[in-house]
Amino acid sequence: MTTKESKTNLTRRSIIKAGAAVTAGAFGGLATQGAWAAGSDKPEKEEVKIGFIPLTDCASVVMASVLGIDKKYGIKITPTKEASWAGVRDKLVNGELDAAHVLYGLIYGVHLGVSGPKKDMAMLMTLNNNGQAITLSKKLSDKGAVDGASLAKLMQTDKREYTFAQTFPTGTHAMWLYYWMAAHGINPMKDAKIITVPPPQMVANMRVGNMDGYCVGEPWGHRAIADGIGITGVTTQDIWKDHPEKVLGTTADFVKKYPNTARAMTAAVLEAGKWIDASLSNKNKMAETIADKSYVNTSVDVINQRILGRYSNGLGKTWDDPNYMKFYNDGAVNFPYLSDGMWFLTQHKRWGLLKEDVDYLAVARQINQIDLYKEAANMAKVSLPKDPMRTSKLIDGTVWDGKNPKAYAESFKIKA
Repeated sequence: MTTKESKTNLTRRSIIKAGAAVTAGAFGGLATQGAWAAGSDKPEKEEVKIGFIPLTDCASVVMASVLGIDKKYGIKITPTKEASWAGVRDKLVNGELDAAHVLYGLIYGVHLGVSGPKKDMAMLMTLNNNGQAITLSKKLSDKGAVDGASLAKLMQTDKREYTFAQTFPTGTHAMWLYYWMAAHGINPMKDAKIITVPPPQMVANMRVGNMDGYCVGEPWGHRAIADGIGITGVTTQDIWKDHPEKVLGTTADFVKKYPNTARAMTAAVLEAGKWIDASLSNKNKMAETIADKSYVNTSVDVINQRILGRYSNGLGKTWDDPNYMKFYNDGAVNFPYLSDGMWFLTQHKRWGLLKEDVDYLAVARQINQIDLYKEAANMAKVSLPKDPMRTSKLIDGTVWDGKNPKAYAESFKIKA
């Protein structure tokens, strides 16, 4: 056995021991099934497949399984690694996956039939806030494009076709990329070529010159810096502090058929998010676990630097970012705010993905499973906000509060 294999096995053993300690200790020595998991509350389906893409923010789904937190709620979570968001979408729609770590805007796009087959969808909880980035190629930074303003200036003077990648047309990364470009006077629909690339393929594609920039989740922003092929133009938390990102998504049919399972699954992943955010030690254990080739398949250092808020932009600047990726934050991360879902609809309308206005609030209420989430949060002893709406200020100074979504969608100078 090589030294590396030995270390990996030791890490796995330590994680399994940590899981046993968490299940037996932090959860009050409960048996493998909580006392609630009996009679009418018992999960209808006890084994669930949850899809994930190799990204740092799959961590709460993975850790719910690895630490055995799922057992407390009477279920067994099997995380299944997927190759692309389109693949996740298809497997959710056809029932191959019970649920998934998935892009917020993908769930909304499928529900309205603007990102593939139309299917009524359900959003159970938000998995994380923050922690994505827009990466610009070294070639661009060498020409002085290191942020939004300098990119806009270069694109005005150096006339050629610029290519930028996102991960799914209605997804979060597309929306962050478009919003940021437009905030700096660049119309992503007219001034650039936009392509779709699966997250784990971003770095390789930039390395061979297939794009000038991309927006993706970690660790693929930091990986470009570690490999010396890109720089961080902006973090997504600088576009919108504490923005919603990935969600635990499923179909409306699944929630209807298996409500107890959906609630148990939500509670287990909530507990895992709470565990991750509880300590530095837990964050490091999480990074060691998900770095494995079964999950994200990268080095631990590439994951844990930004998980701990230690940022470098590839140009010599380093900083401690208080708005790093969060999985819990006393429950503020996880609540399925109606205003968050509505925001994605306003951007889908802005960029021509939605041709007509919809009843923004009604759609959000259909998708975001607030009542089920509240039940799961009570089970997991997670605090709840007072209001299903929240107010946020974005990078261009606009304030979003969910109160007039139609006017908000129309208010932008740059749109499709």
